[in-house]
Amino acid sequence: MKYKHLVLIFFGFISFNSYTQDLGVKSYSLNECITIALENNLDLKSTALRANSAKIQHQQAKANMLPSINGSFNLGINDGRSIDPFTNDFINQELTFSNMGLSLNMTVFNGFRLLNNAKQNRLNREASELEKEVAKQDLILNVTLAYLQVLNNKAVLELNKQRYQTTKKQLEVQKDFFENQSGNPADYADILGQIANDETNLLVSKSNLNNAKLSLLRLMNLKDVQNLDTKTELLALEKYKLSAADVYLLALENLATFEANELRIKAAKKGVSVAKAQFSPNVSIFSGINTNYSSAAEVFTSTGTTIIETGDFVSLNGQDLPVMTEQTNFSSDKINYNDQLDNNLNTVIGVAVNVPLFNGFRAKNNVAIEKMRMEESILELERTHLDIKNTIAQVHFDMEAVYNRYQSLQKQVEAYKESYRINEIRFNNGVSNFLNYITSKNNLDNAKVNLANTKYEYLLLTKILNYYKGDMLSL
Repeated sequence: MKYKHLVLIFFGFISFNSYTQDLGVKSYSLNECITIALENNLDLKSTALRANSAKIQHQQAKANMLPSINGSFNLGINDGRSIDPFTNDFINQELTFSNMGLSLNMTVFNGFRLLNNAKQNRLNREASELEKEVAKQDLILNVTLAYLQVLNNKAVLELNKQRYQTTKKQLEVQKDFFENQSGNPADYADILGQIANDETNLLVSKSNLNNAKLSLLRLMNLKDVQNLDTKTELLALEKYKLSAADVYLLALENLATFEANELRIKAAKKGVSVAKAQFSPNVSIFSGINTNYSSAAEVFTSTGTTIIETGDFVSLNGQDLPVMTEQTNFSSDKINYNDQLDNNLNTVIGVAVNVPLFNGFRAKNNVAIEKMRMEESILELERTHLDIKNTIAQVHFDMEAVYNRYQSLQKQVEAYKESYRINEIRFNNGVSNFLNYITSKNNLDNAKVNLANTKYEYLLLTKILNYYKGDMLSL
């Protein structure tokens, strides 16, 4: 998660939509918002689906090492000249045929491709689970920051309401002076301009609050911004005790993104091993059992004998006598379906060896591609280390600067309070002019707004540091 992206969450809610109150407003605590977001957020659901997909791929990779068993059955009718599957003779008649078979094929050795592929998918599955946890942590942080933004805009809105009410009271005083022609007409005109300015600030504050709520609602996957409000929570503002180096060391130990990247590297290494298996021979065993049926198959049964002429003759005493022979008579019967399946049963078993000799350098190029993927995974881990280290250093520096500014603004608010108190008394007694009064009032109002913004900016930066050091409870 980039620091600039996180800062935009805090300062990127400026637009001019209308904001309306609703009697059915429901107030949510920060923990309630986080719980709803974890249940409803669409991006988190997508990450969970990817993790489930990686789980299924791992299960399939393990199942690929099991033997494959397949059964087959077919039944058909052939009309015309064909080969009788029972006798292998040519026939010219309608023939009903059927075949059944059961086969088994199992890879015995293929350069450990299946084994390494299963290990690779297991590592990818573990990385996906960690990335789901990273997405969950990111969502918790984003909800926390969006919630802080709502609180900040609520505080600014209240300050602008107070500013508007104070100016409105002063307008009533100046209006009486103006109508009685006892005051400076320019003061009344100036106060009219000031109240218009305060009204504008009030509208902008309402719009900013509305947009902050919309951003929170998007993370929670809720729809109605008018029914959302945040509970005012006590937010302690204490000086952050850890250095940037301390936060980075804790991040190395606790952030799931580092472990996920390391698992991706290990998975990429297994991918290289899988690619190298293409150079190895593939040894497998196979076996099968088959049988068939033919409607032309018949069985012949002897029904007796008859004496018939052979067509030959012998001469005896000048007389031609026919040669007779005994012929056996048969009756034919169709062989039924079950008997044929039993009689025609045959089995096969064997070993198959496939030796890769040349495949257009496909195996070589696949290995090179997998090695580049492994190197990219290593670079991604290094990039993650560098980005997070630099981000922590930048956030920590900004956090300290904001804390010091907050201390200065507290003193500034106290000073402007006293200045405004004095100028208000002097102005109401006619001792000072309106310019001095309105200047001190604007200085105080602006200082209060700046103090509120600085407070929430500091809290935001500390939440980011807590996220990086893996302390989700502090969010």
